[in-house]
Amino acid sequence: MLSRLPVRLALLPVLLAQAVAVRRRALVLPEAAGPRRGTTGSGPTLRLLIAGDSSAAGVGVAVQDQALAGQLVAALAGDFTVQWRLEARSGATSGQVLHHLQGLDLGPLDVAVTVSGVNDVLRQVSLRRWRRQQAALSQLLVTHGARQVWRCGVPPMQQFTLLPRPLRDVLGAQARRFDAALAADSTGPLHHLPFDPARLTPAMLAEDGFHPGPQIYALWARELAEKIRLHA
Repeated sequence: MLSRLPVRLALLPVLLAQAVAVRRRALVLPEAAGPRRGTTGSGPTLRLLIAGDSSAAGVGVAVQDQALAGQLVAALAGDFTVQWRLEARSGATSGQVLHHLQGLDLGPLDVAVTVSGVNDVLRQVSLRRWRRQQAALSQLLVTHGARQVWRCGVPPMQQFTLLPRPLRDVLGAQARRFDAALAADSTGPLHHLPFDPARLTPAMLAEDGFHPGPQIYALWARELAEKIRLHA
């Protein structure tokens, strides 16, 4: 059986050319507008942190009420008084998310949600380094008291319509390896939330063919809320 390495080396000129072309034509969408922290709902207090990259920041929708954070908070507010905070930035790798959180006064947490991995794949971060950074990120959140750390899975990048083939397939294969490692490393208070490929039909993506659209965020938030309630 041929190893992956010779195949990737043979494709390298094509992959580099496609990557440059994608960067030039990609539609740059803003992060969702609106508050990034607040308190809402009724019931027992739930201190919630959402941290990560552009998908955590709500790129692909206009306002935070349509994004992951806003919809997750709304879904939990019927059962909890949710004290929530969003710390997310477009383009952030897992290492950058970790560095950002290390510089903040996070205070005590009950639940944390992390969204990162796509930018690590795009920047060709090694799997070993990524696992170390993910472990350090989760440990930081547990140290602040989080009893549930939901590590959102790396999405199936082979379904991102912005990306041409074979670049799409190569990045998709790497995303699968990252996600499998994330699942294997999620034990105890660390929970892996796999990304359902059915949520990534072209019609459900944002107009850039890369980020989630409102339907994806709604389904994602609903599933997360159900999992958080189950483990609360």
